[in-house]
Amino acid sequence: MKKYITMAVLIALCAYSTAEARVKVMGRGAKMNFSADSVPEIHKPAFDLMQVKCIKCHTMERTVIAVQTGRAPITGQPFNKQAVKAYGIKMLRKPNSDMNKKEIRDVVVLLNYFLDENAK
Repeated sequence: MKKYITMAVLIALCAYSTAEARVKVMGRGAKMNFSADSVPEIHKPAFDLMQVKCIKCHTMERTVIAVQTGRAPITGQPFNKQAVKAYGIKMLRKPNSDMNKKEIRDVVVLLNYFLDENAK
């Protein structure tokens, strides 16, 4: 009986680990970025915007790591939907961000999508 239970648990663990849905990423180090192929059409404009505006101050690697780990790489603070909103407000207030409210809102929605996908 123990063999069957152990076998069932092992099979369940194997099935769980292969069913993991994470945000697709390409590249390494400073060239790390979200895979454009995995971004739905509705979020493509925000993704393209993020590729231009957000890299003015930091690499996309920082954002990818934050989404993947749930922690901001520099501060170690949680990176969740509430933090994404706070970062959006912070970027809106930065004089050199060159982003308006709509652009920031679109990027926040995209990052929330990435967080949701990573949590699956």
